Amino acid sequence: MSDLPVSLPAELEPAFLDAFDPAGKLVAAIAALATIEDRDVLVLGASAGPVVAGLRARGARLDLRDDPAVPGLDAADASADVILGLWSAFRGVEPAEMAAVDRLLRPEGRLLVVHDYGRDDVSRLFPPDRPEYGAWSHRFGPFLKGGFRVRVVHCFWEFESLDASTAFLTAAFGNAGAGVAATLKRPRLSYNVAVYHRSRL
Repeated sequence: MSDLPVSLPAELEPAFLDAFDPAGKLVAAIAALATIEDRDVLVLGASAGPVVAGLRARGARLDLRDDPAVPGLDAADASADVILGLWSAFRGVEPAEMAAVDRLLRPEGRLLVVHDYGRDDVSRLFPPDRPEYGAWSHRFGPFLKGGFRVRVVHCFWEFESLDASTAFLTAAFGNAGAGVAATLKRPRLSYNVAVYHRSRL
């Protein structure tokens, strides 16, 4: 499973990989929130992709898990310095998952959870009632009420031209994509990503 925030047909993935956060802002934010160089980083919900590649380039020792579930994970106690959930992992704050996280993390370990934040161009491609765009980011939502802090990373999907962005968005998202493409003045979409983070309890 790739660490992409959307599911795409295989023929569209190369164009999206080229367009996704080319400045590497998301990986830079992750590295700022948790020391990853020469550290053991357990990644849930991904085995490949631009975030995984960026972490590896920064010297992280990666344990990659396609399965986003935490309880029952076969990793040893105190085996990770950082646990990173990418989009499909941690769909809220569940006590069993948090207990498993604290079992797996070493002292001073960090949990980082990446989800879409909304309030951007990309969110117009999806239904507006996604919890990522509302309840999860609120002060009394599960993450912030559950002891997490949040950093919002302002990224982009960047394409070579307006024609390229229109072709991709229409192929990937149909009428919604064509509608968003028609509003673009530059070949990029604003994309805000939330990194919810907390230390081991």
